[in-house]
Amino acid sequence: MHALPEDHTGVRMRRLRLERHLTQRAVSDLSEVPYSTYTKTEQGVIPATPHVIAAVARALRVDVATVMGQPYAAELRADELDVLIRPVREALDVYDLGPDPDVRPRGLDELREDAESLCAAVRAGEIKQVTSNVAGLIVEATTAAHTLGNSEGWTVLASFYRTAYDVTAKLGFHDLAQLALARLDWAAQRGSNAVLSGMQQYMRALTYLREGKYRTGQRLVSLGLSTLQQADESTGRKVVTGQLHLGASVMSGRAHDRDQALAHLGEAERIAAATGESVKVHWLAFGPTNVKVHRVSVLAELDEYGKAVEATAGLTIPKDWPKSRASHHYAEVARAQMWTGKVEESFRSLLIARKTAPQQARYHPTVRETYAGLEAAHRKLPESFLSFGSWLGAGH
Repeated sequence: MHALPEDHTGVRMRRLRLERHLTQRAVSDLSEVPYSTYTKTEQGVIPATPHVIAAVARALRVDVATVMGQPYAAELRADELDVLIRPVREALDVYDLGPDPDVRPRGLDELREDAESLCAAVRAGEIKQVTSNVAGLIVEATTAAHTLGNSEGWTVLASFYRTAYDVTAKLGFHDLAQLALARLDWAAQRGSNAVLSGMQQYMRALTYLREGKYRTGQRLVSLGLSTLQQADESTGRKVVTGQLHLGASVMSGRAHDRDQALAHLGEAERIAAATGESVKVHWLAFGPTNVKVHRVSVLAELDEYGKAVEATAGLTIPKDWPKSRASHHYAEVARAQMWTGKVEESFRSLLIARKTAPQQARYHPTVRETYAGLEAAHRKLPESFLSFGSWLGAGH
């Protein structure tokens, strides 16, 4: 029996297609997805890849989140996360109202410490804890920034906006994540912080990556690199520059531009050799390890799954690496292993992704699509496999 909701990606693709009175051939032509790939994906015979999902979303003129069924409402209710989203939305909406007369903000040092703690908690996979706290801290920091009117205050507020982006993106509220990024840019400009502005362009580019709008994403990467040229030379500037190249490499890979993807990877590798492991610099986990991890992702995006699996050989994730980033990596590895027929290895990687950062893995689209692909390929499933699916689809 299918452990995931019946409303999986293929079913949603079919429903959206029929609502628009289109044939499978028409969607295949509009999306430029091969006909056999499209039909097999719609039928659930093969899992939906990010490239296919984005192409179909563009063809049907809907958001990628609509095709993927995000946000996963039933799971959010079961985890009591749905009630935490509205306060975040409201906190992002008071950015330009000036100081709140009913709020007495603490000192900047305390707020800065809280901002760093939230960044660390997100990377530790503590999504619910962070979502519970970030709205109130945004409101407090908004009043502090308006009252102080200096670059330090705006920079701290920008950090809270960045955390709001992190959690809303991970939970599938991509419209709210984009709003958080707009607020981050607003605060970074007031703080005259070119590095933060460059980082905002990187994160904004990722939103266009998810939507399959690669040309716009690449333009944002170029804008981010240009913005960083205005910053003083520093490790932070190098790290954000390198991370922009990593984001661009995945974007080029998903667009199936192999030369461009590898060129961006090469530039990031060159920068990482100079910075070393700079995991906590702007909490981007940048360094040689992240370059190797992105190589796996890029090869998978290029549909070179065998090479992606080969790229994991000798790749060791440091013990102090952010759990959220490590979990994402294992989800990517599971996807590549699944496509190469390594079913047992793929499921083991999914289990590692879950163990490393369970709250994140539960809402991770790659985890869900890979699980669905494994189920389609492997009907004789162990009890633990079915239990994993029940955990993913709790509340359905």
